[in-house]
Amino acid sequence: MPVVTPIERYARWQRSDGAPFDPWFRVHWRLDAEYLKVAPEATVITGTVAEWEGWTDMSFPESGEYVVPGALQPITIDRERNAGLYTDPNIWMRHRVTGGELAE
Repeated sequence: MPVVTPIERYARWQRSDGAPFDPWFRVHWRLDAEYLKVAPEATVITGTVAEWEGWTDMSFPESGEYVVPGALQPITIDRERNAGLYTDPNIWMRHRVTGGELAE
């Protein structure tokens, strides 16, 4: 079974220089963005088992969690309900707009 670090913990990981561990968090950090909150289910994708097998070109012979290449989180397959579920969290950050004028 894959080990999944909760996004709330992952968001606090830092490099030795104090910058965020995640490269995209670092981009926002360097731009002085303000951390707002975790959106635990920012992306939710549902489908039948057959749809997931078609989308991923994989087989899911039993219920459970599966690692899908390219996905950031495992998907959950429920054979009894004929359902697959993928949820992906996100971090919301706010950037301040300074100087300049908005384009019309």
